[in-house]
Amino acid sequence: MAGGLAACGSSGDDSSASSGGSKTVTLVSHDSWAASKSVIAAFEKESGYQVKVLKDGDAGTAVNKAILTKDNPQGDVFFGVDNTLLSRALDNGLFQPYEPKGADRIAPEYRADEGRHRVTPVDTGDICVNYDKAWFSEHKLTPPESFDDLIEPRYKNLLVTENASTSSPGLGFLLGTAARYGDDGWPDYWKKLKANGVKVVDGWEQAYNEEFSGSAGGKKAKGDRPLVVSYASSPPAEVVFADPKPSTAPTGVAQGTCFRQVEYAGLLNNARNAEGGKAFLDFLISKRFQDDMPMNMFVYPVTEGAEVPEEFTKFGPQAEDPETLEPAKIAAHRDQWVKSWTSLVLK
Repeated sequence: MAGGLAACGSSGDDSSASSGGSKTVTLVSHDSWAASKSVIAAFEKESGYQVKVLKDGDAGTAVNKAILTKDNPQGDVFFGVDNTLLSRALDNGLFQPYEPKGADRIAPEYRADEGRHRVTPVDTGDICVNYDKAWFSEHKLTPPESFDDLIEPRYKNLLVTENASTSSPGLGFLLGTAARYGDDGWPDYWKKLKANGVKVVDGWEQAYNEEFSGSAGGKKAKGDRPLVVSYASSPPAEVVFADPKPSTAPTGVAQGTCFRQVEYAGLLNNARNAEGGKAFLDFLISKRFQDDMPMNMFVYPVTEGAEVPEEFTKFGPQAEDPETLEPAKIAAHRDQWVKSWTSLVLK
């Protein structure tokens, strides 16, 4: 969620290492990849590999590009395919099997593709509507709490969301409504949401940092939408990055609008440095990385024993009862749902 380093470490020297492979391991990711320099440096020192990071836009865009280049991939490991897009990546043969060291520490509820080990869970988070506390206080309006609330007239022209065909949170929000209202009910819900003035933009960065009035970026950009589809962990980010730090988060979460997201990484088929890629996947579920990750990407760890920062439990706890959908159901319906959503909302 939070922006990070454009490249961690250096591209290094591609001359042969003692193992006979490249000294560089290349990670392909969406734009929200971030890690502490010291943690990457420790991996580089211990493994002997230099880390290169290539960012390819929002998650949906990055996955589509990885599929298009799968015969000659840009890197060795792909990070950032989530449960909303997982079947697309697997059905297109994006990954080769590898079970990382320490995989037994991954909490069972986050595991997927267990029989074949083509992907490894790395983090989890909840896609939810966030609200600008100050705006609602000034307008003496109670913030929405549920999907049902969002279509009420008092919230007209207040919500901005992301395009479900190009954005991971946008798709997650669509899937949340499908889980809530069912195969037959979600289109009618979106007709009402459209009539109530929902605004759709391409991706999360634009929605959250330009259109949303409650974020630090949105304030600078003079965003005028006090409701945005983002994450349950967005309020802690607003606290952590503020200077001075406020005692309470300036934004809140509508708990009845959340959809549970899990992000995965995998070893790309035709990876030039498969051994380096395997070492990097081991690293992604190591305690060092899992402990470091929350305050960099503002997501929750998936391994048992990983530390969750106090800011998360205080300002951005996980949803108690998020909407979920079985991966098989997402795989069977996602493309048609997105097509129908596009016709309903964008045309």
